[in-house]
Amino acid sequence: MSDLCAVVLAAGEGQRLRPLTAHLPKALCPVGNVPLLDRALARLAGLGLAGPGVVAVNASYLGAQVVAHVGGRAHTSVEPDGPLGTAGGIGNLRDWIGGRGVLVGNADAYLADPERGPGPDIAALVEGWDGETVRLLGTPIASPASTGPSGFSGHRFAGFSLLPWRYVRDLPPAKAELVKAVWRPAEAAGALDVVVYPGAYLDTGTPGDYLAANLHAAGGGALVDPGATVTGRVTRSVVGAGATVAGDITRCVVWPGAHVAGTERLTGVVRAGRDVTVRA
Repeated sequence: MSDLCAVVLAAGEGQRLRPLTAHLPKALCPVGNVPLLDRALARLAGLGLAGPGVVAVNASYLGAQVVAHVGGRAHTSVEPDGPLGTAGGIGNLRDWIGGRGVLVGNADAYLADPERGPGPDIAALVEGWDGETVRLLGTPIASPASTGPSGFSGHRFAGFSLLPWRYVRDLPPAKAELVKAVWRPAEAAGALDVVVYPGAYLDTGTPGDYLAANLHAAGGGALVDPGATVTGRVTRSVVGAGATVAGDITRCVVWPGAHVAGTERLTGVVRAGRDVTVRA
């Protein structure tokens, strides 16, 4: 894949997840006790794409946290005046991309295929690529006739797309989205293919989907970090490192360092800190 690079889009604020994202960018929110951004980078590494020469991460909202978290694992592109959108973020990286095709992944995409690990699970997206066609990873929509403007050949976008340089080279570093700037024009020109993802996909953008992704990562049981202190009851939940659970939780996510008091009985919520509770 010497003619291919990758970009993880991590600039978004995650407004629908507030107040969880008031002090932590969405890309760093944990799913299954692993930050979403780390999941994306691990998936790329599983494809053989790793390091600042071939992987970039864009950042804007609370960008310093994203840059510090990435460290030397990838090239970072900061958008200081606010997120440029999915197309603008790629346009801002044109010089770094430098003529290569680019695999673009959303940091907030949760993907899990029981048959294949991260990387091999999306390998079909790049295998046999002609370097000219836009490809989207997609999952089938139950009722294709009702997909509306968000559907592609009866599928919904599943977090990753593959863009030829001929589309990237004309993207300006200005606020714009890939769906209008690249995907729909390619579709109209007969140059867009959908590659079906056989596993589970959630975009984690809402509290409900974020909780669902965590519960899926837990495999239907309880996922408790060894560094957590649990004296209460944990049922089908995820508990992060340094968290304390003295009460009872069912179908919950307790963030690293968060606290559930002994008098609390929580169901279907995300707990951060000692008093931030978001109901899914």
